[in-house]
Amino acid sequence: MNEEENQKFSISTLAICESSSIGVRTRIWPFSHVLPGAVIGADCNICENVFIENDVIIGDRVTIKNGVQVWDGITIEDDVFVGPNATFTNDRYPKSKNKEFTLERTYISKGVSIGANSTILPGIRIGEGAVIGAGSVVTRDIEANCVVIGNPARKIRSLLG
Repeated sequence: MNEEENQKFSISTLAICESSSIGVRTRIWPFSHVLPGAVIGADCNICENVFIENDVIIGDRVTIKNGVQVWDGITIEDDVFVGPNATFTNDRYPKSKNKEFTLERTYISKGVSIGANSTILPGIRIGEGAVIGAGSVVTRDIEANCVVIGNPARKIRSLLG
């Protein structure tokens, strides 16, 4: 593989990628859909059946496993792992054709790991290096370098000293 081939991204012919902001060496797998306004960094792995909306920023070296939807207002920093079927939300009081909709921005900091089937409520900030256990429901901000589990997610330990 020459240097030019090494710099390209890979989009499955069975995926829909409308964004022109895809980083080098990023892979987008079949049946995923990336809308035009999304920004995805380098060396990412966007697995099957992932939907990424317009007002989304995804950093470098991020893995988003199967069945995840990343809605408007979500920022995912570098080196984040999002487990299969994790759920992000951006509207605290969703209803059809809601004229009073208020987008709540969610920030997933560098190095976070989000376990399978976790739910992240809108307007949340997850601190750097935090680990969200599988199936957890994150209802409030999570501090850096800690492990949380449960519904609602509660800290069970620190990852530092």
